[in-house]
Amino acid sequence: MARIFITGGTGYLGSVLVRQASAAGYQVAASYHHRLPPPGAASWIPLDVCDAQAVTAALDQLRPALVIHTAYQQSGPAVLPVTGEGAGVVARAAARIGARLIHLSSDVIFDGEREDAYTEDDPPAPVSPYGAAKALAEHLVAAAHPDAVIVRTSLIYGFDPIDRISQFALDVAAGRNAERLYTDEYRCPIYVDDLAAALLELGSLTYRGVLHVAGAERLSRYEFGTLIARAWGLDPAGIRGALSAESPVPRPRNCALAITRAQGLLRTPLRGVRDVLRDLGRMRATHNA
Repeated sequence: MARIFITGGTGYLGSVLVRQASAAGYQVAASYHHRLPPPGAASWIPLDVCDAQAVTAALDQLRPALVIHTAYQQSGPAVLPVTGEGAGVVARAAARIGARLIHLSSDVIFDGEREDAYTEDDPPAPVSPYGAAKALAEHLVAAAHPDAVIVRTSLIYGFDPIDRISQFALDVAAGRNAERLYTDEYRCPIYVDDLAAALLELGSLTYRGVLHVAGAERLSRYEFGTLIARAWGLDPAGIRGALSAESPVPRPRNCALAITRAQGLLRTPLRGVRDVLRDLGRMRATHNA
């Protein structure tokens, strides 16, 4: 099988990509920065995506057929150089060796002020530093590697291990956290295993340009939290709602993504949260039978 290089291989999505790619027979190389990698499954490379010389040298040596760029920084002073400019560094290095590139972007590049779902043709209009960095990344990737796939996705969740957003909802429902969940902030959460499988499938296709790959269900953060709480046997009445519109910090509210194009292109199902939880319940029932 071909060699694949995954940046941010120790991250939540990156670790699932490493696992799935290894199981599929790829020769897997992956980078890490702050978090030390587990043994096996991949050839691990310490790498700062802001270091153009190091990134170029790594890809020149590895010569992967496919690069999936998941590394990012969500907050702090490194948001722009890592999330924004670092994506351009990786794109230039991938283009230099003729590797196929899949770049992970986000639904928060939009301002969230429209009522219907955003399509691939809608221009970015970020209202947060992270959104601005992701928008810059899209621009740099498209300029450096015109054949790249820029995948916009949404809230990524999973249960092995449980992601921080789902755990936050469980803590709120159980009374361990007094925060509230927004009832007017909408996303299309995607199960991490579904997203990883879709990205690997895209690696074998010829599609280029922007593609929305998210879950098939539009949910508020509050609705998402109540569904997770019920699935874990907790009373969702412990979750209180709040309005994102009243937040002192500007937040994009409706970041729903239209995924019709991806659904027509991919064999991988892009399940909604209720479908994922239903399938999980069936697996538990079968295991306990």
